[in-house]
Amino acid sequence: MISAPPIVLTFAATDPSGGSGVQADMLTLSSMGCHALSVITAVTIQDTSGVEDVMALDADWVAGQARCLLEDMPVTAFKIGLLGSVEAITAIAEVVSDYPDIPLVLDPVMISGRGDELATDDMVAAMRELLIPQTTVITPNGLEARRLAQDPDDDSDDPTPAECARRILDFGCQYVLLSGTHDNTPQVVNVLHSADGVVRSDDWQRLPGKFHGAGSTLAAALAATIANGLPMPEAVRDAQEYTWQALKFAYRPGMGHQLPDRLFWARDEERDDDAG
Repeated sequence: MISAPPIVLTFAATDPSGGSGVQADMLTLSSMGCHALSVITAVTIQDTSGVEDVMALDADWVAGQARCLLEDMPVTAFKIGLLGSVEAITAIAEVVSDYPDIPLVLDPVMISGRGDELATDDMVAAMRELLIPQTTVITPNGLEARRLAQDPDDDSDDPTPAECARRILDFGCQYVLLSGTHDNTPQVVNVLHSADGVVRSDDWQRLPGKFHGAGSTLAAALAATIANGLPMPEAVRDAQEYTWQALKFAYRPGMGHQLPDRLFWARDEERDDDAG
């Protein structure tokens, strides 16, 4: 019998456009040699431009999906995306607490690419208290990192990126991969922090246009590289490389943002065949 590939369980909302959410996770994980399991946290109405509405699933249904799968198959890594509600965060935190040896990648989804609000202040507080202490690596962009790190009772609190990373680490996670996608810089600079300081810093050419699902792709790719057994520094590097290539070959199927081509490697082969 052929052995199964590494199994990754993703908690995420649906995205009918296929750009982000559970659809993006399934494509990315499969593309990177993993078997993807999915727990739906919410159902969204959205397209390539933005999110129109979110319907959170009942927390018991979220937990029930996860426990049913976890009792059936050995999971190598968890990936968590859009959560939908405080109740769902609580339920997921309870589930993953029973599996402390499974690495957990948290993508703290708070706003869409258009700026649609996807996480309330109570949900952000629940992430801090319940999920981040169980997280192996969290992958916020600059906006998400500031919201997680800022003192909610101090409007003047404006921490630097390095201070944001330090505060998030203090919540209990092992690593913070701080993405520079929202910074006004010629290069995208992604920095991996641990309690010992900066582990690695990678510069990437800033690609033109706007993308829908870049963050989902990076976090899912990181879950895949971890599930495939790479140490964290190498896992982070390979996940970034995959994501950058997916964005380099992005396409625009609708009237909104570009979508990452998570099967770029297969289409590279097609282009090579056409050229031959």
